[in-house]
Amino acid sequence: MIIALHLLSLILALIIDQLIGDPRWLPHPVRGFGKMISLMDQALNRGSWKKLKGLIMLFILLSITLVLTFIIVRYAYSIHLVLGIFIESVLISTTIAARGLKEAGLSVYTPLLRGDLEEARKKLSWIVGRDTEHLPHSEIVRGTVETVAENTSDGVTAPLFFAFIGGAPLALLYRAVNTCDSMVGYKNKRYKDFGWASARLDDLLNYVPARLTALLMAGGPGEKRFTLSWLKEQARNHPSPNSGWGEAAVAGILGIRLGGTNYYKGQVSYRPFIGRQTYSLKAIHIERTIAIMQRAVMWFTIVLIAAGGMYIVAAQSWS
Repeated sequence: MIIALHLLSLILALIIDQLIGDPRWLPHPVRGFGKMISLMDQALNRGSWKKLKGLIMLFILLSITLVLTFIIVRYAYSIHLVLGIFIESVLISTTIAARGLKEAGLSVYTPLLRGDLEEARKKLSWIVGRDTEHLPHSEIVRGTVETVAENTSDGVTAPLFFAFIGGAPLALLYRAVNTCDSMVGYKNKRYKDFGWASARLDDLLNYVPARLTALLMAGGPGEKRFTLSWLKEQARNHPSPNSGWGEAAVAGILGIRLGGTNYYKGQVSYRPFIGRQTYSLKAIHIERTIAIMQRAVMWFTIVLIAAGGMYIVAAQSWS
């Protein structure tokens, strides 16, 4: 029964995300996470024992998230089953960003088609941390493709994965960890120790969803089939243990090469290439990457439904 409710809620959450996305006028849990993390960063990220303090920050954030979400969902279900499903679906929808990823990609793709590189660079700067002021057409495309490819997992399929396991409480817990990692999970002097726990937990939670998503990207009908060893080999070229999987799958499907040189506030940063270049990067690769993302989300949802169905059948046979 619980798995069936989780499945129904996550399917409805996907529909809600497609219909309204993430309107700025609605309150959003991630903004709340960000404020809490900023406050604890200012209060705790100083002096000695920074690893322990970072762990304490993570524990406080996750405890509040889990308990508060559980109470809200439980109370909604206690009033009526339909209300419970609705509230849980809305909460899960705040953790996924399929529509947002599509819109972000298209916001760069559209000016590129017009040849408006200045506007494309501006829109790309909204979704990446690298310097974009002087990027040529191909590098604008690369930045957009990499963003959509690597965020397919942590922005869509990973929250769905945890929603399937534990409903809205676990989906929001995942999003809280992901937000922590994005804010303090850096390897610079300020956050190397304080953000250590957040970064390691984020790596752990994304391990399975990232790999499953990449396999579904590459194994969908009409796509190129890749061996696991090839995906592993290419994914290792990314500094993140998980983000490279989505990029490797997209690069292989499209016959393009990702990675290379980026600049961050004028400082050069290089990472090895991912994929083998058969085609030069063109604007159309953004549109195709969005299509790959959408198909991967569809197949990921189908896999969850199938797994849930098998669990329900097995549970009934055991009872």
